[in-house]
Amino acid sequence: MSTQQLTAGAKKAIPIVLGYLPLGFAYGALASLAGISLPFIVMMSVVVFAGSAQFISVSMLAAGAGAASIVATVFLVNLRHLLMSASISTYLQKFPRKSLPLLSFWLTDESYAVGCCELNEGEKSHLYMLGLFGTAYAGWVSGSALGGLFGGFFTSTNAVLTMEYALYAMFIFLLVIQLTEKKLLMAALVSGALSLLFYLYIPGTWYIMLATITTATLGVMVEKWKG
Repeated sequence: MSTQQLTAGAKKAIPIVLGYLPLGFAYGALASLAGISLPFIVMMSVVVFAGSAQFISVSMLAAGAGAASIVATVFLVNLRHLLMSASISTYLQKFPRKSLPLLSFWLTDESYAVGCCELNEGEKSHLYMLGLFGTAYAGWVSGSALGGLFGGFFTSTNAVLTMEYALYAMFIFLLVIQLTEKKLLMAALVSGALSLLFYLYIPGTWYIMLATITTATLGVMVEKWKG
């Protein structure tokens, strides 16, 4: 039974893996072009497991940035994980506590999106979610290793960065499959509009969190007003 749950969760991660393989390859290739050795390329994926943070880290390392500035930048970029963790935690209250550290570490934008869809459809076991999140993790690490191995065949970063479009395609797909109700579509439109507005006037990456918090607050207010 436990194997069946893990396998079922792993199957749901296939769309994520298909996006992570080319994106992880792009990260590994860029890191290789920046002069980072294969063991450290893979180690960063194993320990950090955050696509945008790893791309930024590679760029900053190539530019000669210090460790403190890299850590601070990655922390700010990944602040959105606080919101995702708070959102999905309500579904995990019955899970064994020993499974929560792994699920927390493996949480990404994509696994969060698919995981929420699955949890909304019905109660899922911790093994199911471990299969889903763990398979996505394995896909990212595998893509990174392949990129580190074969990244030397690329002569410029432009050829590698074209693979980053896979990330946007995957995000669009994951967004569309969640728009099952009119209110969810409205929330997506409002959040997108606010993100663009805040991006134009607020420096840094804070516009993402502000748009998310504002949309969530408006959604709660509207639900209470209707109730």
